[in-house]
Amino acid sequence: MGKVEGGMKCVKYLLFVFNFIFWLMGSLVLSVGLWLRFDPETVSLLNGHGAPETFFIGVYILIVAGSLVMLVGFFGCCGAVRESQCLLGSFFACLLIIFGAEVAAGVFGFLNKDKIIEDVQNFYAKTYNENNNSTLITSYHKVLNCCGTKAVPCSDPLGESKDCQVGIEEFFNSKLYIIGYVGIGIAGVMIIGMIFSMVLCCAIRNSREVI
Repeated sequence: MGKVEGGMKCVKYLLFVFNFIFWLMGSLVLSVGLWLRFDPETVSLLNGHGAPETFFIGVYILIVAGSLVMLVGFFGCCGAVRESQCLLGSFFACLLIIFGAEVAAGVFGFLNKDKIIEDVQNFYAKTYNENNNSTLITSYHKVLNCCGTKAVPCSDPLGESKDCQVGIEEFFNSKLYIIGYVGIGIAGVMIIGMIFSMVLCCAIRNSREVI
């Protein structure tokens, strides 16, 4: 098998280093996804019967994409070291799929932000009107430092607690921006990976033609 030479050999090692970084970023995305899914504060707000699950859709996309990024990063490293067109071709195809998933997670986080927040606000208002002393409502008040709604003010406010509609918006805004920025940021890095893999595949093909 012909080996890449000169500048292309540099591209080979750059691709290997990139894929190792890519694997680390996959670990980061997976960690962020798992943190958002199992964060005690978030879970305590969305574990009631009838609680909206829209928020977790974007989180699940991050978890799956992070796992795939780790796997693809590993095979990308193997493909770069072995100069395997098959592995690099598979790496490129997987990057396209994950690229779409990451963009979907980012776009989902940004475009559905208002709807997710509105769903949680409606869920809180409904639960609060039914039983404002339930364990779930107490969790909202403690986690968000809020109490009541504009329509039904809290009868026993805790210090300088705010309206829970505002508290919910602030809390989930911060979480959804994390999903959006992580998804779109990783998607941008993937573009570089696809360019590297295409260049190295072409170099390997040309070296074989010369041989």
